[in-house]
Amino acid sequence: MRTRSSTRSRTRSSLYGLLLGLLALCAGLLPAGPATAADNGTWGVFPTPAAGAAMTDRAYFFHQGAAGTTLTDSVTVLNSSDRELTFQVFATDAVNTPAGGAFALLPVETRPKDVGTWIALAPEAAGTVTVPAKGRKDIPFTVKVPADATPGDHVGGIVALGTAVEGVQQEGKVQVGVKRSVGARLYFRVPGPVTPGLSVEDVRVSRSAPLLPWVKDARATVRYALVNRGNVVVEPEVAITAEGLFGRRVLDRPGRALKLTLLPGQRIELTEPWPDAPQSDWVTVRITAGAAAHPDLVSRSETDFVAVPWPAVGLLLVLAGAGVTVWVLRRRRRAESEQEEPVLDLAGRR
Repeated sequence: MRTRSSTRSRTRSSLYGLLLGLLALCAGLLPAGPATAADNGTWGVFPTPAAGAAMTDRAYFFHQGAAGTTLTDSVTVLNSSDRELTFQVFATDAVNTPAGGAFALLPVETRPKDVGTWIALAPEAAGTVTVPAKGRKDIPFTVKVPADATPGDHVGGIVALGTAVEGVQQEGKVQVGVKRSVGARLYFRVPGPVTPGLSVEDVRVSRSAPLLPWVKDARATVRYALVNRGNVVVEPEVAITAEGLFGRRVLDRPGRALKLTLLPGQRIELTEPWPDAPQSDWVTVRITAGAAAHPDLVSRSETDFVAVPWPAVGLLLVLAGAGVTVWVLRRRRRAESEQEEPVLDLAGRR
């Protein structure tokens, strides 16, 4: 909710519109290690455990249902503090942050368009939910899959937004109140044809060279985009190689997992530092992306750049220009001196 006063202060439900860094859930759909729940140390959001099970028995929601079906589950908000806390609880969609690809949930003021619209919380969560100190609140919800739901993965979450303003940040002439949020991820798969898709796009290189080449290393940054063009989440693995003239390998970074979950339809921008880039060469940089869960899923893209030690070239041009200038001046002076010498006739007279 936003309010205006003489100091032009206002409150937003989240800072910069996305819930970043407050999600401690595991990155994959099927984590290999122990599950970790979403908890900021003061409160946490968990799938409600079965009777007698540990609170962290499930770290996230994972459901599957055909179009037109309805499922039920429950979310728990746990208050670990010594005081009563009040929350706004809501369901929303998940996105990848454009820069870096971190998992994020849309803020309360942004209306969801996908799985967030399928979720209906129990009536007691319609307004705000108060959880006593050291207590918990279980909130049932239903997931009604639309009849026209597309096959594949639909990812969102259930968020507990603290109603207390915990800080104020200045944005120009406006003060923004900051509230904290914690969300539990929800993965929902609609059965049907599964089409993994991953594309590497817009590979480019920026570089900087030292004033004196080969005294210090040149530095470069490789930038590229990954796009999930399929209908299921993928966990990308990326390899980066670069070849100079005559096929000489100047960079070789084998495939490695990026430790992020790329959601369907999402595009992210990534960077790769290159601290010892070539000083002078014609270089082809190639990005190869794939996913361990989908061995046949491979995408490649490349770009060329010319590495030239421009500061050194500029210095050489200056020195060459100075040399040419000196040579021209000397030639001119010599020509003038020859014109000023007296001419004698055969008799030796001037």
